[in-house]
Amino acid sequence: MAGSIRLSQRLCLLLLRRSPLSKPLRPFTRTFSHKVSEPNELFEYTSGRWIYNEAQRYAARRRVFDVPELKRLAAESVNKRIQDVARFEKLAEGGFNRSFLVTMSDGAQLIARIPYPTTGPKYLVVASEVATLDYLRVHGVPVPEVYGYSATADNAAGTEFIFMEYMSGRNLRDVWFDLHEEQCLTVMQSIVDIETRLFAIEFPASGSLFYTEDLRSTANAAFVPIVDAPSKGRFCVGPETTLRMWSGKRSNLDVDRGAYKTPEAVLAAVANKELAYLAQHGTPLHPLQPIHREFHNYQKQSHLDYTKVLQDYLRIAPYLVPKGFEFLSAPTIRHPDLQPSNILVSADLNVTGLIDWQHCSVLPLFLQCGIPNSIQNYGDTVSESMHTPALPDDFPDLDANNQSEQLEILRRRHIHYYYSLCTGLRNPLHAIALTHSLSILRRKLYTHASYPWEGDIVSLKADLVHLTQNWEKLSSPTDAQDPCPISYPEDEASKCLDLNAQQIEADEQMQIFRNYIGIGSDGWLPSHNYDASKQREMELKELALKAAESDEERIKLSENWIFRDFDEEEYA
Repeated sequence: MAGSIRLSQRLCLLLLRRSPLSKPLRPFTRTFSHKVSEPNELFEYTSGRWIYNEAQRYAARRRVFDVPELKRLAAESVNKRIQDVARFEKLAEGGFNRSFLVTMSDGAQLIARIPYPTTGPKYLVVASEVATLDYLRVHGVPVPEVYGYSATADNAAGTEFIFMEYMSGRNLRDVWFDLHEEQCLTVMQSIVDIETRLFAIEFPASGSLFYTEDLRSTANAAFVPIVDAPSKGRFCVGPETTLRMWSGKRSNLDVDRGAYKTPEAVLAAVANKELAYLAQHGTPLHPLQPIHREFHNYQKQSHLDYTKVLQDYLRIAPYLVPKGFEFLSAPTIRHPDLQPSNILVSADLNVTGLIDWQHCSVLPLFLQCGIPNSIQNYGDTVSESMHTPALPDDFPDLDANNQSEQLEILRRRHIHYYYSLCTGLRNPLHAIALTHSLSILRRKLYTHASYPWEGDIVSLKADLVHLTQNWEKLSSPTDAQDPCPISYPEDEASKCLDLNAQQIEADEQMQIFRNYIGIGSDGWLPSHNYDASKQREMELKELALKAAESDEERIKLSENWIFRDFDEEEYA
């Protein structure tokens, strides 16, 4: 298909010409607006559906437990009896947990949260989040108080659990898309103030936080000094609980997961983990994203080739540690998923609570920094230039649809602008880390090296090519410049960068397709939208088949349809 317009491009052009897509759809978010309490529904996922692989999603989220015993344990955690439990209702269902609202006869409420069967490693994940919440509360960070927990299922309820405070406050997601300029500033100031407090906490190592007594082995743990006398010796940094280190068969690998005493150890661990996985379980794979497969002539990609890419990453990893700026390597804690649904605000839009600290890690500042995904507006020239956002001069002359589009663009620019502005004024350590030489590329290299093998050789290799092209920017001006330990022939580097650009463009087109259908990045959608979205998906596929230029292309399209059920086991 070289020299021709890709099928995804042709399909995108056809979609954009259709009137229903003449204006962009509002970015997709999940909400939970109902409560159920029927016994069987407590065990099943009921908060939405998926456009593909739905049976696997439901199975992964089914969790049976002893309801009366969980109620009793919840009541006891706040010094009450099971008879005091007036209501036990499902409150929310996320990607890893199910939460229940427990209401007592006197009106007091708490949250009971249990992990899904596939959430792992359960013991470490639960134990780490509990310790993290406790530790952050000692430092004045607004997080829920934990009343009780079990990091194992060896209890009367038959499940791991955390009982925690039900924090009052309005969820930021409810107002996120309606924030005015002054409100954006208020929210961003409050978020940055909390991050400033987090960034100021000192840690002896990188990894995840635990109670010392919860770690089965403290041989590699780093004890956390704390000014609160009763907590002295209670906390330590142990193995990191991030998904990248434990997904699928990786949970059984005997690899270093921390605590990491040096930033070099952090950088190496993610690649060594994946190399160990490839050595034991590696196999050629089609790229997980079907929309990328056309670039590779629908051929499986070699895990052996990816092994070489990871080895190249390990050769340059020690050089990614910033020289002459020791504070950039300081172990730093940060919320792992700072999106509006995890932020509670007061009536005047000050942040009153941060929830969902599962998989939280402590990492060197130069890896931990960055504008949160829900806030950043990279790719927009105004946001990247840090010019003050404003509506276009011809805004009054635009029609209603285009005015709505410009208002949404302005909102995204304001959020990015005010976060960056407040960070520069209130959190200078973060601001320096954000603007340090090759800051984004260092983080991209680490992030892509940590990804599980899913048939993508290009993303990490393109980062490595960019590094070889910008090697002189990696060291401080006073340092002697070591030669780059890796290199690529010009034609190989050019081909890799071209493929990477195509994949990035395809990802943007994929988002257009998701918006058209009305689904999230994993195919999730509200149950009441399923029939309409499924119909749109069928229309999209029909349009794609018509856009195909040959029978062979139509066959490949059907076999690799972007919303087709597929076997996830080979990617585990």
